[in-house]
Amino acid sequence: MVRKDILVGVDIGGTKTAVVLSIEPPSVLERIEFPTKQAKGPEPAVRLIKEGIHNLLTKHKLKPAAIGVSCGGPLDHLAGVIQAPPNLSTWVDVPIKAILEEEFGIPCRLENDANAGAVAEHRFGAGQGCRNMVFLTMGTGLGAGIIADGHLYHGTNDFAGEIGHVRLTRSGPVGYHKAGSVEGWASGGGMAQVALKAVEAARRRKEPTLLAEILQRGKTLTAREVALAAGKGDATAIRILRSTGKRLGAVLAILVDILNPERIVIGGLAMRLGDTLLGRAREVMQREALPYSSAVCQVVPAALDERIGDVAALCVAMGF
Repeated sequence: MVRKDILVGVDIGGTKTAVVLSIEPPSVLERIEFPTKQAKGPEPAVRLIKEGIHNLLTKHKLKPAAIGVSCGGPLDHLAGVIQAPPNLSTWVDVPIKAILEEEFGIPCRLENDANAGAVAEHRFGAGQGCRNMVFLTMGTGLGAGIIADGHLYHGTNDFAGEIGHVRLTRSGPVGYHKAGSVEGWASGGGMAQVALKAVEAARRRKEPTLLAEILQRGKTLTAREVALAAGKGDATAIRILRSTGKRLGAVLAILVDILNPERIVIGGLAMRLGDTLLGRAREVMQREALPYSSAVCQVVPAALDERIGDVAALCVAMGF
């Protein structure tokens, strides 16, 4: 039996992919997660997505109404094609909608993860009740989903909200294929780049830092490692967080001046760091943005926490 409230969500990320089954969104009945392993191209992950969906449907003896796929852009949400996002560079023109519709015989919808996250937070999270809202992903990369007058704004050809591509400085960490970009300065991937340079500078000053110890153990520096070190009082890590907050604040000021939202909801790092990151960002936003616009805009972490990717994918399946 097909019920409209039985849905499958697929959240494809550069590091991991999740497949979820729901009988009453936004709740999740069961979830499967596996590494995306994008270096090998899309085929291994697509195979695991199909297997995961089959396993969930067989186990629970359910027939879903639709499948929703949330993935980083660029993509064509109408055609259902993933077009080589920066964090999935080997996924070139993958017709994921057609692949899954042929496999399961039900409708499949595809959406940019920032747009999907915006809808999820607008319907079920920190954006409830807002007419004008911006959602920032702030994970490995950084993108924006825009709710304008209560509706998701796609732009002319699906590229609205690509704030990560905007250049903040002439040079700097690389994000979205551009040095000094918003994604370079204010994303998890960018923070890792900044951390490497910060460790080099600390070594020159002969300043001890936990981040250097992480590198000495052969581990890769990540935004998570920076946050953990900052929590232990590491001076270098604290400076990195303050710097990221400052850059994020400059981005927020741009969004406030252009879009005049009543709320900016931030996922990823903001959910984990809270005011450690957002306090500095709010200060810079209030100083840089038009005072009448910044006065009516709240900046808050996403309310769906680590569930946001799952709920976002289910929102795609529900349709906007």
